[in-house]
Amino acid sequence: KLFIKDLCFDKVPVRIYEPKVPSASQRRGVLFFHGGGWVFGSLETHDKLCRSIAKESESVVVSVGYRLAPEHKYPAAYEDCLNATTHFMKNTKHYGVDPARVIVCGDSAGGNLAAAVSQTLAGRADLPKLRAQILIYPGLQALDFNLPSHQQNQAVPLLFREHAAFYVLQYLNGDASNLEEVLEGSHIPIDIKLNYRKWVSPENIPEKFKVRGYKPHVLLDCTTEVYETVKRFCEPNLCPLLAEDAVVNQLPESFILTCEYDVLRDDGLLYKKRLEDSGVPVTWYHLEDGFHGIINSFSNDWLSFSSGKRGLDNIVKFLKSL
Repeated sequence: KLFIKDLCFDKVPVRIYEPKVPSASQRRGVLFFHGGGWVFGSLETHDKLCRSIAKESESVVVSVGYRLAPEHKYPAAYEDCLNATTHFMKNTKHYGVDPARVIVCGDSAGGNLAAAVSQTLAGRADLPKLRAQILIYPGLQALDFNLPSHQQNQAVPLLFREHAAFYVLQYLNGDASNLEEVLEGSHIPIDIKLNYRKWVSPENIPEKFKVRGYKPHVLLDCTTEVYETVKRFCEPNLCPLLAEDAVVNQLPESFILTCEYDVLRDDGLLYKKRLEDSGVPVTWYHLEDGFHGIINSFSNDWLSFSSGKRGLDNIVKFLKSL
């Protein structure tokens, strides 16, 4: 049902999925950035998912094979995703895609990349505006690894709390030498943390998400040496939750999927609140029985979860509404 081909957009490998069914009008275009902690994942690991999205929503899907850490540190992955997206947006007519209906989408680390690309393009006058962003259990900040969801789900597969911090350090520095400080929260000075408190704080998480074992965390200060190694955590291209209001106000319509049993749940909840506070339309879908990585299991031959299929169905439904 699909034409599938591997190409390069601006030196970045991509795989394009085009429905064979003829279309009376121009189609939607979806740029998909795969998850895997910026360290794993490929065009292959998310092939089934991209096929499914292309078929069910009758959209042209472009899966982006960005460079991975630790060999390629930040901002390599972000730059690859941005370059592939801008290339596609300038060439939509070659793929029968409506330039006013281009959407960025990603899961986990890919959700982080989609959010960062969306913020960068929000201010670009030389390109059409993105139609929407779809963020599937995204990781959006590295200031606080002691939010309610980090505590409640610290040992829930497929993503342990320690691994979440380890991967973002691999992406940032190519090593994880400050892992302990990041986990305990002694990697960012208190004054900077307080400055971002309006966006990254347990107080912005609805109470019903705190009932399952949460203890408020004591603010710790940090040494200058540690902060020097991780200060880029304050850059929105790495941690999109920290973008300025002027950027967030311009973002396109958004779909955010969160899972109850996921260390990154609260990153999604905090961003949902920020977007809503800025007047951005948000469709939020929460999988009460979901865990991190579940969307990729929707068609797994030996281990399939119905809630993964429900999540995917809701993503497709949102796409069809655009």
